Amino acid sequence: MIAIQADDPITVRDLTMAYGSFVLQRDLNFAVKQGDIFVIMGGSGCGKSTLMRHLLGLNEPARGEVFYRGESFTRAEPERRQELLWRIGVLYQSGALWSSLTLAENLSLPLEEFTDLNAAQMREVAALKLALVGLAGFEDYYPSQISGGMQKRAGLARAMALDPEILCIDEPSAGLDPISSRLLDELIVELRDSLETTFVIVTHELQSIFDVGTNSIFLDAETRTMIAMGPPKELRDHSDNPTVRRFLTRGEVAGV
Repeated sequence: MIAIQADDPITVRDLTMAYGSFVLQRDLNFAVKQGDIFVIMGGSGCGKSTLMRHLLGLNEPARGEVFYRGESFTRAEPERRQELLWRIGVLYQSGALWSSLTLAENLSLPLEEFTDLNAAQMREVAALKLALVGLAGFEDYYPSQISGGMQKRAGLARAMALDPEILCIDEPSAGLDPISSRLLDELIVELRDSLETTFVIVTHELQSIFDVGTNSIFLDAETRTMIAMGPPKELRDHSDNPTVRRFLTRGEVAGV
């Protein structure tokens, strides 16, 4: 059983994820440290995205708890849960931008819902967040007028609208060409370093895993539990688990 540390943005203790009687993953124990770019990895169907949904309270654990900075999110009352969720921003696979709204209007939605800022102030915040992701001057563009990589960055800017401590990203490279994917990876590292934001990322893209991941867990679909934890490059080079090594080397010799 993992110890609960008040300084850790996220701690998962004895978590079991299930749909009815079907257990997807069991006995998950790990902590996401401050400043981590924490990667949830594993083969298709192992429960990576489902684990992120549990971290966000969209799915309820069959057993176990999720803690935010030492406080139980799982057992919190609904009002307190919402307060805790304000610490987290989310970027979905598609970017999830409203096509009928400009980028500035997309970013203003959470500000309008959860702050007392006026229209001019929301516009100023939107411009600042877009500038942070390299989209200065694109405030009045619609999602259809920009590339897929730019849409992902705009979605990331919206996830940052309320200045979250933690950013959760589901498959950041999905649908992107290699250059756009690399630029997004570089942006994630830059934001972690400049804003001291903690990231939790679900991905199966090895290049992204090695380029940005500081820590990780490996979910195994066969044993239905986590079978490795640690920096991705160390797991690739030194893990004694053949499933982990095979995944991280695409079946080739590690380190080649």
